[in-house]
Amino acid sequence: MCNWPNVTLFRLNMALLLLFGSLLLLSRAAQGSNTSIPLVIWHGMGDNCCNPMSMGGIKKMVEAELPGIYVLSLMIGKNIAEDTESGFFRDVNDQVAFACDIIAKDPKLKAGYNAMGFSQGAQFLRAVAQRCPNPPMKTLISVGGQHQGVYGLPRCPGESSHICDWIRKALNSGAYTDAVQKHLVQAQYWHDPLNDDLYKQHSLFLADINQERVVNETYKKNLMTLEKFVMVKFLKDTVVDPVISEWFGFFKTGQAKETETLQQSALYTEDRLGLAQMDKAGKLVFLGTDGDHLQFTQEWFNAKLIPFLR
Repeated sequence: MCNWPNVTLFRLNMALLLLFGSLLLLSRAAQGSNTSIPLVIWHGMGDNCCNPMSMGGIKKMVEAELPGIYVLSLMIGKNIAEDTESGFFRDVNDQVAFACDIIAKDPKLKAGYNAMGFSQGAQFLRAVAQRCPNPPMKTLISVGGQHQGVYGLPRCPGESSHICDWIRKALNSGAYTDAVQKHLVQAQYWHDPLNDDLYKQHSLFLADINQERVVNETYKKNLMTLEKFVMVKFLKDTVVDPVISEWFGFFKTGQAKETETLQQSALYTEDRLGLAQMDKAGKLVFLGTDGDHLQFTQEWFNAKLIPFLR
């Protein structure tokens, strides 16, 4: 004999369970597509936003590991050719302002984003963090970035060797002349330890973001809002001189042989940029990889860097 009220109640409970389960799955799917913080990436010298062998490949690697993530690869200029040229010949301060404008106008970044810069793109993104706090940058990953600049260009990357030769000659003949500073990107993070006063007076970009002339408290406050500042050094780097610049170290002032770590520098001991406080708070991460400049495996990238993007 059938108990119709019990059967009806059973069916109703099953329907409710199925409905609840469906809603739960939809909710989890929606969360899965939106839980990853957006990522902004900036390429290095001689590269561009969309090269399938470099930034395009990085974008795909990140998207494969973090399905649903929004990745913006910055194009500085109207097209790929202009973007590539900007890495050599466009005023860095203008490039940073251009990037800030792109980021501020992107509705997908309004709640905040992580950033990953490659080679010179890393110090450019640090300038974005210091100068443009809205929307907020959460984690900055510097992959081979030269945060104390360079004093030498032993192996200039890029497709055009004659451009690299011309850059070397220009830097050696007068890195701190107005014409070279305004029109050559690499001069704007050229750091001559033998002419420290000249560097501090005439460096249009690096001396400013590294607080070499005056301490801009806004720069300091903005950088300190980062949740993590990750710096990757390539232990067999033949491009960056000195390679310790990738961990914010540099040559000791007055000579070009002995280096000092970030923690030994006046920038840290005087805490002009807030890095000492960030270090004590566990916000600074120093990673090393056994390769030449920007040479790493997908396995290393996924194991060491992807966790900072989750």
